[in-house]
Order: sequence, then structure tokens, then C-alpha cells
Amino acid sequence: MTYSYIKEEVRDKTLLITLNAPEKRNALIMEMRNELLESLEQAEHDDNIRCIVLTGEGKAFSAGGDLTALKELKALEGRKRLQASQPLMIKMLEIEKPIIAAVNGAAAGAGFSLTLLCDFIVASDNAFFVQSFVNVGLVPDFAAMHFLPTLIGMQKAKELMFLGERITAEEAERIGIVNRVVPAGSLLDETMKIAETMATKAPISIGMTKKIMNHHLNRDLKTLLEMEAQGQDICFQTEDFKEGVQAFFEKREPQFKGK
Repeated sequence: MTYSYIKEEVRDKTLLITLNAPEKRNALIMEMRNELLESLEQAEHDDNIRCIVLTGEGKAFSAGGDLTALKELKALEGRKRLQASQPLMIKMLEIEKPIIAAVNGAAAGAGFSLTLLCDFIVASDNAFFVQSFVNVGLVPDFAAMHFLPTLIGMQKAKELMFLGERITAEEAERIGIVNRVVPAGSLLDETMKIAETMATKAPISIGMTKKIMNHHLNRDLKTLLEMEAQGQDICFQTEDFKEGVQAFFEKREPQFKGK
């Protein structure tokens, strides 16, 4: 199927999905999220697909949310926007096929959060990760407040979320976010080798293992997603958010006032 914001390629039993808006650094615009959901729904029912690889076109994996589209949100629109993305998150967790993130560059904000929804993360040695929400006056979304503490512990997760500092792929591997770091030039080749290995394993075994583990670990996820949507909607209405976005586009440090 032809999409506008993602690309699909089937390699043997692996579906390669590429986020394809390099001019926006693969920002997760709503159309891209909807196309990604549709692609996963089709892959779910294709018995020939055993594994899914997700990567980004160009220099970035994903820069996260599209700040241009967020600037004019009115009250309650932010909550609805977050709720509209929840089916994608749930599908990534519930599809009984492993998803591997091949992080080719910047994974920022919701782009970072998106990698946490995957089952395995391979990063190029020039990739970096940043929970950048605080830098524009927002709360982490795409379920990062659930998955990041699960991976690296509450204190380290708060450090990344409160400071909004980028970490290298090597540091992300050291603290338990990334499974493997590989040279940038061989990222896709190395990731596809892992996918090919997974595709040879018993698919029902992998599917049931993923389903049981995610169900056990994510029992309170839907409650968190609702709190996340409400909290983000409040942040969208603040002067701090408007200042954060303006500072981002003006390439300067924001001056937050707590209003």
C-alpha cells in the first residue's frame, strides 16, 4: 500500500517501516501516526510477516511532536489529540509480532517515547536520545512516564525527564534503554540480521511471550494514558508552553515563569 508519511518494504519475513517526513525530521504528525497504525494492523493479519523493523528517513529517527501544529491548540483539544494516538500505542504493545526500532539519528520527545514501545532497540553510534518535553513546558507523553522508569528506574527516569538533556546511544545502552549500538553505516544491515533471526523462531512462542509480559507489566497503563492526556492538555494552555515553542524556533533558551 502507498502512504504519504511512511514507507513499507517487505524483506523475506520482515516488514521494514520507515517514518518518511525528513523535512520535518520525521515529526509524528497525526497523519503519520494514523498511517503507522494502519500498517501495523495490516501486518498483524499477514502470516508471512514475522517481525517488524521501524526506522526513520534522513538524519533523524523522529524529532517527536510537531510543534507547529501544537501552538494553537485550544482547551481540551490537547487531551483529544493525545487520546487519538492511544490506539497506535496499544497496537504496538498488543501486536503479537516483535517490533525492532532501528534508531538512525535523533530520537527526541515523543520520538524517544516511540522507541520505548518497541520490543528491541538497535541504535547507530551517532544516534542520541532526549526527553525534550520539559524544554518546551510539556509533560512526557506516548507513555514514556510508564516505560522509561520500568527500564531504568524511577530516579534515572526523572533525571532524563526533569533535565531534558540528550544522552548518546552508548549511554542509552549502558543504562538499559538500548539493546545494541552499531556503526551508523551498518545500522539497517545489523538490525535486519536480528529481525531475520527472530523471524526464524517460533512465532506463537514469541507472540505469547510478548502478550503475557506486556499484559503483566502494563496493567495500569490506560490509567496513566488518561492522566498523561489531561496533564498535557493543561500544559498546552500555559504561557510557559508558548514561550518554550517560541524559544525553540528562535533557537534561544526559554524564560519560564510558571504561568
